[in-house]
Amino acid sequence: MTTSSSTTSHQANTERHYEVRRADLPLSCPTAEMALWNSHPRVYLPIEAEGSADCPYCGAHYVLVD
Repeated sequence: MTTSSSTTSHQANTERHYEVRRADLPLSCPTAEMALWNSHPRVYLPIEAEGSADCPYCGAHYVLVD
């Protein structure tokens, strides 16, 4: 699943691997496109330096693709 800035809301924490773009930064989990009602607190993830980051709450793995 690729996250992007859109008006469509996605279920939070249903995937374990997400691809994000620099346009989506700053990165948070759950992302802005995800429904928050059944998720964990929003946490911002530092992805720029290493190109990937894991959420400490749900274990979702995010990869910077550009």
